[in-house]
Amino acid sequence: MSDKFRLPARYGTGEKSVWVEYIQLVADIKPKLNLGQGLPDFHAPSHVPKALMEATDSENPLMHQYTRGFGHPRLVQSLSKLYSPLVGKEIDPMNEILVTVGAYEALFATILGHVDHGDEVIVIEPFYDCYDPMIQCAGGVAKFIPLKPKKVHDNMTSSDWILDEKELESLFSDRTKMFILNTPHNPLGKVFTRQELEKIADLCKKYNVLCVSDEVYEWMVFEPLKHVRIATLPGMWERTITIGSAGKMFSVTGWKVGWAYGPANLLKNLQIVHQNCVYTHCTPIQEAIARAIEFELSRWNTPDCYMSSISKELVSKRDVLNRILKDNGFITTLPDGGYFIMADYTKLANKMDLSTEPDKYKDYKFTKKFAKEASIVTIPLSAFYSKEHKHFGENYARFCFIKKDENLALTGTLLQEWQKRSHL
Repeated sequence: MSDKFRLPARYGTGEKSVWVEYIQLVADIKPKLNLGQGLPDFHAPSHVPKALMEATDSENPLMHQYTRGFGHPRLVQSLSKLYSPLVGKEIDPMNEILVTVGAYEALFATILGHVDHGDEVIVIEPFYDCYDPMIQCAGGVAKFIPLKPKKVHDNMTSSDWILDEKELESLFSDRTKMFILNTPHNPLGKVFTRQELEKIADLCKKYNVLCVSDEVYEWMVFEPLKHVRIATLPGMWERTITIGSAGKMFSVTGWKVGWAYGPANLLKNLQIVHQNCVYTHCTPIQEAIARAIEFELSRWNTPDCYMSSISKELVSKRDVLNRILKDNGFITTLPDGGYFIMADYTKLANKMDLSTEPDKYKDYKFTKKFAKEASIVTIPLSAFYSKEHKHFGENYARFCFIKKDENLALTGTLLQEWQKRSHL
């Protein structure tokens, strides 16, 4: 019986993801601060939940029934109005946009819809941890290339982390089906420059490769840098699927609304996976996101527009947490985008007894011990690396800074108290 009903090999050994494991850690130890998961601990802009209340209170009975499977009509039309000017072409809302259950499902539909057995997929490390198992599930073969710092120094930023161009080109071949790009990058916070993107684009065109651009943190790019959409580069629209997230756009991660946009011939494959997986998504939530986008478009290019203000708000939060971490012995990489700080903990690790933690990787040992002793939950960075390259991430933990100011300040207090107790 156990052999007959074992987990199919395409899902690996069935180990828990880092999110499942660390959410359970939070439930078990009840820390004072959770800086692990990438979610705000404060309210979304007021017009967003208001839009949901209005949608659910609508006199239209269809607001509580199934909507169009590939995306609620009002939402795909709003997305077209939002993105068409940004990509420099009119996006067909009915054929070039797919609404999904979060960006997670958009990635799943994209990978499962395009990767076949034996196809190679190039993935930049560190990477969001679902990329690799999705590629395996599709029967593909992941080829990894790590971002590496040009030079390690005390005031590093995410722009110091780069791809080796020769190594990058060596991964491309006739077997390469897909390249997965993530900008702004999670967990590093790197914002890829136009020059870097042009190199990737040239290789994708040379080897006829599909580019999947995960841009869920697109609104969180810190000045003076700008977010460049690779789909806007010459010859790239026709070979790029771009992924976005309402959860990141409006700080409502629990609503689980994402999307993919790109040329109709590429989106068709995603539609096939989607219709045979979840078919459609929650109608009133899609309606609410559509209304929220319409509201933001009405005040576009003003200081009040949330897509503009969120990055300005996050800069101060980033700087506060970065200073707290550096003052308490961490070596940080200052991010240019997103809402995470990658911190090297090695100066602190030798002050802790990690032998009581049974995990295989050092960063798992540290983050679990740190959560229990300092009451702060973070995420081990090796979770964002392939098995062969775990060692690249083992000296780091990921801290989330899209938190209330008082909770960022509490981080400093808890770290100081922990250092006193530990005699660091």
